[in-house]
Amino acid sequence: MAAAVLGLIAGSYEQVTFGYRVKTDEEKWSAEADFTHHAHTATVSAVAASERFVVTGSKDETIQLYDMKKRTDHGALLHHSGSITCLEFYGTAHLLSGGEDGLLCVWSTRKWECLKSIKAHKGQVTSLSVHPSGKLALSVGTDKTLRTWNLINGRSAFIKNIKQNAHIVRWSPDGDKYVVVVNDKVDIYDLETASVMGTITNPKRISSVKFLNNSILAVAGDDETVRLCDVGKAGCVCEFKAHETRVKAVDSLMMDDYCVVVTASNDGFIKMWRIHLKEELEPPTLLGEVNTTARLTCLTLWKPSSVQQVAEEAAPKATTSEELAQELLKTKRVRIAAEEVILEDESKPKKKKKASGK
Repeated sequence: MAAAVLGLIAGSYEQVTFGYRVKTDEEKWSAEADFTHHAHTATVSAVAASERFVVTGSKDETIQLYDMKKRTDHGALLHHSGSITCLEFYGTAHLLSGGEDGLLCVWSTRKWECLKSIKAHKGQVTSLSVHPSGKLALSVGTDKTLRTWNLINGRSAFIKNIKQNAHIVRWSPDGDKYVVVVNDKVDIYDLETASVMGTITNPKRISSVKFLNNSILAVAGDDETVRLCDVGKAGCVCEFKAHETRVKAVDSLMMDDYCVVVTASNDGFIKMWRIHLKEELEPPTLLGEVNTTARLTCLTLWKPSSVQQVAEEAAPKATTSEELAQELLKTKRVRIAAEEVILEDESKPKKKKKASGK
């Protein structure tokens, strides 16, 4: 059953986070202002939501918490020095944050304490993504590397030199592939081989990507068009004009038999679209929109627990997360041998011992 209420949460250049509630049981969806949270003193650069909390990161070096249950400010997390670049929850118990300081932090949402602080990249952490199993994370940074982290022990499982500064990394919902974005290109990696199986080129620099399902990726960039790409064919299968100016962020959610795609632009609008994910993709229909009158920078959907539970249970598909993690580590060993040269650059003795000792 689809949730009758959906939350839209967007951050802005004007330092404010906007929350809206959307009634989804009407023909034309309307978004009503729910809250504004002005806890930052600089641009809001990242936003994420769990069942209970909304977290925002900013250039003011803080992560601000908002409690959706009590509808109150819940304080700030101060650990990073420099801008907060990315935030992602996994499940309801943990939050990951990445920053300009090169740190990747794992937070417990129970007491909001930092469980692990990892020096993940020599430069900034530009993006991170947690595997659907919750056992691994990928990060990219300005040191031109893609890194795989074992979240169980907080150690680096694998380092790949990608020769360019990537600014987005995302796992697919099934966790069998991931995408890495550099400027206007999306490289699609196969998990088994850790090699690029295809590349999608966008006309402009990419600002946001979102998997609608395991094969369709929505790509938004520095123009008003959103492109839906087939990752298997590595090509655009449908595109539509979403806004008057560039699209800054895109998120999505499955509802009943269709997909809801939400887009935000620095024209101030958040728009909600309905897409039927079938063989022949047709341009989406506009469900509703809201004008925030702010220059938007980031966006996330807040879903009540019933919707989230379904999404989380469906993710790993045929394998348990243990099998998945073992499988991942198996393929890593092979890769460590193949990528020995790169690993030597990183830290010779430790990595070599690890690789040969296994």
